[in-house]
Amino acid sequence: MAKSFKDLSDREIVALAISLEEEDGRIYADFADGLRETYPATAKIFEEMQKEESGHRTALIDQYRQSFGEHIPLIRRQDVRGFVTRTPIWLVRPLGIGAVRKQVEIMELETRRFYDRAIQQVSDASTRKLLGDLAEVERRHYHQAETLEKELLTPDARQKEADAGRKLFVLQVVQPGLAGLMDGSVSTLAPVFAAAFATHNAGDALRVGLAASLGAGISMGFAEALSDDGSLTGRGHPWVRGLASGLMTATGGIGHTLPFFIQNFRAAMTLAVVIVAIELLAISFIRNRYMDTPFLNAAFEVVVGGVLVFITGILIGSS
Repeated sequence: MAKSFKDLSDREIVALAISLEEEDGRIYADFADGLRETYPATAKIFEEMQKEESGHRTALIDQYRQSFGEHIPLIRRQDVRGFVTRTPIWLVRPLGIGAVRKQVEIMELETRRFYDRAIQQVSDASTRKLLGDLAEVERRHYHQAETLEKELLTPDARQKEADAGRKLFVLQVVQPGLAGLMDGSVSTLAPVFAAAFATHNAGDALRVGLAASLGAGISMGFAEALSDDGSLTGRGHPWVRGLASGLMTATGGIGHTLPFFIQNFRAAMTLAVVIVAIELLAISFIRNRYMDTPFLNAAFEVVVGGVLVFITGILIGSS
């Protein structure tokens, strides 16, 4: 059973503070390790923060020994009610810099509040002074982090980290999403338009299009998620990639299927062709924007593939 903070003795509060500083220091070390390859300058900042937490822990242990003896009871944050449950994002590889900075803000705020409450509850004067000093350090932590950022994150380092972040975004989100969009937009053309020209019935084409789009989305999503776990390739969490790929695949197919809600076959077909053209242009733009493919080259490659599949659907449907 978790214990209420107000029921903790002076001895237990200092023991808890030691545990918190050790845990935070190890988390900062994990952040540094996870960011070192992609964000080396930011990793150095967390190395400095880890050293500072180690110094806090040493000071608390010295104070504990003076006041309470050698044995330090094991009391952790999960043993006391009121602490925020931390999602172990530091175990994820590669680490996202935005998620790390948000987690650090939560950690610093929680630690600062802990010291503020501990000062009010502890009776020993020397312990109160140490806790007050540590609380003041936590308040200055943001300013120290800003100073370290100015010293370590030079314009060149910031640019390198921005480039690395962009590459990770492309690798983890854009690439699987684009593969899904291309598959959904192009591969579903043949069954949708084959059904449309075979039956000249918008309802039949709609049903075939929805089935093909959703089926392709599910298939692509699982295929991407199960392709690798991202630990060696750095492609990120498999289910995030699978979700991006599956959703974009279904979106690409449903886009030119929705016009067949229109009962007038000719109007539905005309609108579907227009939407196909928009989808192919969107794919060309994304390839140009994130894959550094010249727009005309991207458009030519995508349009040729789309037209071939489109013609295949028409020929099969008309035969």
